[in-house]
Amino acid sequence: MSNIVEITEGAEEYLGNLLKDSEEKDTNIRIFVSDPGSNRAETCIVYCKPGEQDPTDFSQTYKSFNVFLDEKSLPYLEDAKVDYHPDKFGGQLTIRAPKSKTPFLSDESSIEDKINFYLHSEINPALASHGGEVSLVEVLDDNKAVLQFGGGCQGCSMIDVTLKDGVEKTLIENVPEITGIIDSTDHSHTENAYFK
Repeated sequence: MSNIVEITEGAEEYLGNLLKDSEEKDTNIRIFVSDPGSNRAETCIVYCKPGEQDPTDFSQTYKSFNVFLDEKSLPYLEDAKVDYHPDKFGGQLTIRAPKSKTPFLSDESSIEDKINFYLHSEINPALASHGGEVSLVEVLDDNKAVLQFGGGCQGCSMIDVTLKDGVEKTLIENVPEITGIIDSTDHSHTENAYFK
């Protein structure tokens, strides 16, 4: 199987030198995506000391180190590229993962993954025409989804209509586990108010 994440020669040399200088012998690299499939997704690269990798990690082997890829992050790391650009200040390591914010659905997808998928694929493209967007804050224990509106939606007088007739209807049709939607800024009903 070919490598999922491309590491350029410059990045491989740079990372190899960093690892060679580390105090812990046999330290490798681990790559994962935090908050995958959401607007908050970040691709992270960290040192991975012996035994710190997860047994389900996918491994890529290079000349002087291994790269361990978090299994749950694999679909989000497809076509990712790690590169290094030297400059007069020492250089910069960059990680580009174009699919990190793109939600994917599978039989094992969590309720959060499902919500993010429909926000990304159906709801936000419709809201974008009005300069708006919505993101998932969290799912409460009773399966109510707390959403945060931004862009043109923030402060819009039609937000209640958008929330009930558009967003909530679409999400409940596609993710029947959801018992309701809460706007993160709605504190008018104490039984439904969301405080962080």
